[in-house]
Order: sequence, then C-alpha cells, then structure tokens
Amino acid sequence: MLMATNSPGILIVDDNEDNRYTLQLMLETDGHERIASAAGGNEAIALIEKEKFSLILLDLMMPDLNGDEVLKVIKSDPDKRDISVVMISADTNADKVSQCIELGADDYLPKPFNPRELLARINAVLRRRAAPLPPGAPAVEPEKVSFGNMTVNLATRTLDRDGQSISLTTGEFALLKVLVTNPRTPLSRDKLMELARGREYEVFDRSIDVQVSRLRKLVEKDPGHPAYIQTVWGFGYVFVPDGAPQ
Repeated sequence: MLMATNSPGILIVDDNEDNRYTLQLMLETDGHERIASAAGGNEAIALIEKEKFSLILLDLMMPDLNGDEVLKVIKSDPDKRDISVVMISADTNADKVSQCIELGADDYLPKPFNPRELLARINAVLRRRAAPLPPGAPAVEPEKVSFGNMTVNLATRTLDRDGQSISLTTGEFALLKVLVTNPRTPLSRDKLMELARGREYEVFDRSIDVQVSRLRKLVEKDPGHPAYIQTVWGFGYVFVPDGAPQ
C-alpha cells in the first residue's frame, strides 16, 4: 500500500519476490516512503489504474506480461504518459535498449547493477520531474516558442499542434526545451545529454538519437525529412524555427 505523504509514489514491478523486497528496502533506506510493488505486468497495470505514481521501476522479463508491454500501455494513455519509467533487465541487447527508450522509458539499467547507481538514476529522474527548469537550461527565456503549426509553452510544459495539446514525457519535454531555447545553434549529442538530462544521468549513446526520432514524429510533417529538428552530420542536431535548410 502507498502511504499518504507528499513524497513521489514509486512502483516496483518484478516477478522475483526477493528482488522486490531488496529494492523496496533500498528505497526506504534512501528516504522514499510511498512505495508499492507488483509481481507481474498485469498486477502493475491494475495498480496504475488505482494509484498515482511518479516513477515505475520496471523489470523487462516477466512471465505474464513483459515490461516493454507494460511500458506500451503506460505511454499510450495520455493520463499516464508522464509517469517516469526506469527499466531494469539482464537483457543488454542494444536493439532492446533502444526499443525501450523509443517506447518512452527514461532509463535502462542492466542487471546485475550497483544499488548506488540505481538510486542515483532514480533520484535524477525524480529531480528532473520536480525541477522548474531542466539541467543547464537558460534562466531567462520566453514563455512560449512557436514554429510552424506548433507552440511550446515552457511554463506549463506542454506542446500544442494546431491548437490541440500533445502529451509529452518528461524526457521528451526536457529535450524539446533545450532545442527550442537554442535556435540555430548546433548542439552535439553530448551537449544535448548534458543540458536535457544532466551529466549524472548519462544512459546509452543512442538514447538522444531515439528521443530526437520521437520528437520528430510529433513536430515534423515528414519525420523522414525533418525541417525543424535537423541533423548536423557527425555532430548532433540543430533546431531551425523557420524550417529553412541549413
């Protein structure tokens, strides 16, 4: 059961009882109080329908419903899409990692892991959710940035397309904010990672590329030939407000 406090709600999803107990004890020792656990994917989805969580610690391989399937359910629901997800798995295949990041996972930590590293990543995600500005973002900035048929509201952390609100994950918004507040400035992948996530939050090399691909599907008329979020080959990306070729 979740305790009625103001601390962020965390859900542990793992089919191994010993793992659930160890992870809950680790989180409680670190000062987290609102913690629940589920022994499988279906139980996790049922809990998510009843309780509000800020973060889910999600095992990938489970007997009833795998973690990536649970992730799809979460990220396909506009009311739950802003829940942060940290995947944990013994599967370190690069394609599986990229798939989970593309589906909307905030991080992916391979088993076995160092408990201190896991705590650092969990706390980094929670800090980014609570922070008024993402790491490294400029202190003075416009409240809204418009380009094409899009408007990014930096105060409410929302994206409107033709007047319709589009749901963004915490990671997607952090990256989009860095891009739109640095127009026409080529940014390396390392710089984007630093500004959007912070140095303490480095994940896998391809995670920024996957996040950019997700953003392009949201803001570009033709994601295969992007006008606004353009590639700087061999370097990184650049945001072009008018969509003109660079």
